[in-house]
Amino acid sequence: MSGRLKRWLRDPLLWLIALFIALLLLMPWSGPLFARWFPQLDRPLYQQESFWQLALAHLRLVGLSSLGAALIGIGAGVAVTRQSGREFRPLVETLAAAGQTFPPVAVLAVAVPVIGFGEQPAIIALLLYGILPVLQGTLAGIESVPASAREVAQGVGMSAWQSLTRVELPLAAPVIIAGVRTSVIINIGTAAIASTVGAKSLGSPIIIGLSGFNTAYVIQGAVLTALLALVVDRLFERLQRCFSGNAK
Repeated sequence: MSGRLKRWLRDPLLWLIALFIALLLLMPWSGPLFARWFPQLDRPLYQQESFWQLALAHLRLVGLSSLGAALIGIGAGVAVTRQSGREFRPLVETLAAAGQTFPPVAVLAVAVPVIGFGEQPAIIALLLYGILPVLQGTLAGIESVPASAREVAQGVGMSAWQSLTRVELPLAAPVIIAGVRTSVIINIGTAAIASTVGAKSLGSPIIIGLSGFNTAYVIQGAVLTALLALVVDRLFERLQRCFSGNAK
């Protein structure tokens, strides 16, 4: 067995991905197992939608909302660290903090009458909830860039834009990615509530299970959601490590 294959087999990320895919594939066949665990339930296996479809829908919700949160958070963080935008920093931080302290359920309650049921109000709620960690990571990352690095960039004739894109952001990238990582993981868990407004997600079995006192449904949705969060967290850990190596 080659050394590379051994490293692959010892990789926890590989096993987490394999376990997640295996559960998605085998969950439709696990009815007898849950029937044995919960003999009092008439329907111990969630069958309204495919678990694959729920996982893809969950990833879509998290992906779209996290992309929006990253763009807004990083953009705002960069803007308020420039000389022309420093005076707006307290306002931006306050608004971002308000977005996260405002419960997503409350955002859904306000958005549904205006937008309607579906994934759109859920994406808005998740986006607002995910901005603060990205903004904080961006501010901390840019502020951690040594002043000497900026002086060298200025000394070799770089413009402000060149200094930002070639010096500041590459050096701040590990901390920024840490903020994005936190935001995405939060959104993976929070996306489960999207099912309360008609959006499909891995939270669908959880919500239906809670409303129908079906513990088996809750377990099925919760285990898959938790595994997805672990897989994504490990992927971001690798990405962060890669950028940390490049920044040195």
